[in-house]
Amino acid sequence: MFNERQLERYARHILLQEVGGPGQQKLLDSKVLVVGAGGLGSPLLLYLAAAGVGTLGVVDDDAVALSNLQRQIAHTEARIGHPKTESAAETVARINPEVRVECHPFRLAPDNALELIGRYDLVADGSDNFATRFLINDACYLTGTPLVSASILRFDGQLATFKAHLGAGNPCYRCIFPEAPPPGLIPSCAEGGILGAVAGSMGSLQATEVLKELLGIGESLSGSLIVYDGLAATFRKIKVKPDPACALCGDGASIVDLSGHTGSDDPYCAPPGQAQGG
Repeated sequence: MFNERQLERYARHILLQEVGGPGQQKLLDSKVLVVGAGGLGSPLLLYLAAAGVGTLGVVDDDAVALSNLQRQIAHTEARIGHPKTESAAETVARINPEVRVECHPFRLAPDNALELIGRYDLVADGSDNFATRFLINDACYLTGTPLVSASILRFDGQLATFKAHLGAGNPCYRCIFPEAPPPGLIPSCAEGGILGAVAGSMGSLQATEVLKELLGIGESLSGSLIVYDGLAATFRKIKVKPDPACALCGDGASIVDLSGHTGSDDPYCAPPGQAQGG
């Protein structure tokens, strides 16, 4: 049952036929792990907190810097030098003090990914390097955890949902991007730049897809890739299929654990045709 404050706070959700009281209770009972409290993670965390997602885990081993503030709206100048996880938790508490924030101020790695991801109902990836993106994809597949992944670079963004563990035509991240491109092919975050508002646009879309997955409503993005061109103000929705030769989810898959991952120190930010978390 909702108390009076919850009824007022979530009234606009409860009015939606697709959400209602049962849907809002689902959100309150849900646990989402957000990887990266940066350009994508900031709007994502703010909207998930406002929506009443009961538990938000935040993974980030970085500290707030002045150069972050052009796009990472969960942080403030007063928190420069503070861990991003703590800064994000403080912002979430000011938006919705009922939301529980679990801070994980370390880098997601092969020796902790399965255990950590296994605690949550869904993972939202806003990370900023190749190795982490592949690690998250593999760990989500192995734990049977839905993954909503977004990326940004310059004026562009991409968004997809991955549920390959369900089979039935659902691809994984490796089905689209089998491996990272050679170093230097894609510019780094500092080299390429990001229009700050693009991070807000893609982070908000990512939050929408997370909420849809938690509620089980609408059409899932699994099997599709959204491509946003901010300069042209256009969106493209591209159908993607599972790759039978995928090393993770294909026939005769060779990846059965995380032993092939060596870490996540890749200095480049984006998979082929993709961007990063900012």
